[in-house]
Amino acid sequence: MGARARIGKDETMATRWRRRRMCILVAESPSPAALREVSARGAFLETNARPPLGASVELRHPEAGTIRGIVQALAHDGVRLDFACGEHSVGFALAAIAADMSRPL
Repeated sequence: MGARARIGKDETMATRWRRRRMCILVAESPSPAALREVSARGAFLETNARPPLGASVELRHPEAGTIRGIVQALAHDGVRLDFACGEHSVGFALAAIAADMSRPL
């Protein structure tokens, strides 16, 4: 696969109760991103931004706040970030999921 890891299209967590929240991915410059999947260990973002593998980036969620991550993989439709798993990342993931679940249909 060369220098870029790839992610399969079927690795999604879209369910009926989750609505994708628009976020901002800050790498070299801010870019819009839709949060498709999130956990305490990381997230998958649908975005046109393609920061390099291993780059340190910031993810800004309108209700969960801000978290730093490392670009772990690139896909045709977005990027996967890894978070340092701890209290902050658990809180971020729970707040992001709760915000998505509480949005009107």
